[in-house]
Amino acid sequence: MKKKETTLLFVLAFLLALCSVAAASYIVFIFNMRPASSAATETTERIEVPHGMTVRALAYELESKKLIKNKDAFYLAARYKLLGKIAGCPQLTLASGVYSIRSSMSVAEIFELVSTGRQEYLRVSLPEGLTISKIAERLENAGVCTADDFKVSARSKTLIEKYAVASETLEGYLFPDTYFFTPAMNAEAVAEMMVENFFAHIQRIPALAALDASSEQFKTMLVLASIVEREYRRADEAPLIASVFKNRMRQHMGLYSCATIEYIITEIQGKPHPEIITYDDLKIDSPYNTYKWAALPPTPISNPGMTALSACADTPTTAYYYFRLIDEATGTHAFSEDFSDHIKEGETYATKK
Repeated sequence: MKKKETTLLFVLAFLLALCSVAAASYIVFIFNMRPASSAATETTERIEVPHGMTVRALAYELESKKLIKNKDAFYLAARYKLLGKIAGCPQLTLASGVYSIRSSMSVAEIFELVSTGRQEYLRVSLPEGLTISKIAERLENAGVCTADDFKVSARSKTLIEKYAVASETLEGYLFPDTYFFTPAMNAEAVAEMMVENFFAHIQRIPALAALDASSEQFKTMLVLASIVEREYRRADEAPLIASVFKNRMRQHMGLYSCATIEYIITEIQGKPHPEIITYDDLKIDSPYNTYKWAALPPTPISNPGMTALSACADTPTTAYYYFRLIDEATGTHAFSEDFSDHIKEGETYATKK
């Protein structure tokens, strides 16, 4: 009898020890499922989940980035439904994408995020007047695509033919706006999004919407708008600047736009932006030099926005042939009909300075 009692006590002790171990393991498991940090000390990482990534590989990356406490606890909660339920986690079904994950997020929140496919989007603001190379730099800095890939895409024959672009590049057709891209996005898809946006916006400008995008008249308006974009500072003066250029074009006069010289120096010659335009710069032999040639440049020199596009599509009739900056702070220009008045405005401006 004593032997049976001893055996029973041993079994009970073993079961009690097993229960203690299980309870301890449960406590450790639950502890490891807590957030890796508090909201006050949280960090945020962008985690890429490519197609076919395993849960174990994701768990390893999350732990290495200090976004979870224990990769094994994460894996077990995903692998075994019962443990997942105990930890309060939904079922994990990995959806490929790029996610912004905070260290203060619970494992349950991470499970939900990477299962729903709600990807992180990159907000990129592209102001008016940027060139392809400047846009490419911003996209690369934001993590959207490499600058080189975007520059190549801006010369995509597929896109040029698709949108009947009368040029060898998409310069002028990349509409300035705030975009929401995905990280490591295909560069050609980025360029196409911007071109689509351009054509959607010009539908609001009847004079442009009525033109064939491949026509010479459309190209003329776009090239002129790209110059006006780089010249105006106040929106209300953009139409007046457009009128000056159109008046000069009718008389076969050079536009004398410093913006075209800057384009030659920075975009064609690949030099830093000049602090001042020198007389030697004005003599550069290039079809983009509007001091040397009376014609418009062969292609746009920037990507204009609605203000410049509207100014060139619906230009007021004026007798102005000249304009000059007279207030640096406000960006105000003086407009003149003859050269003598233009010179006087310059002398007055110099005296004020």
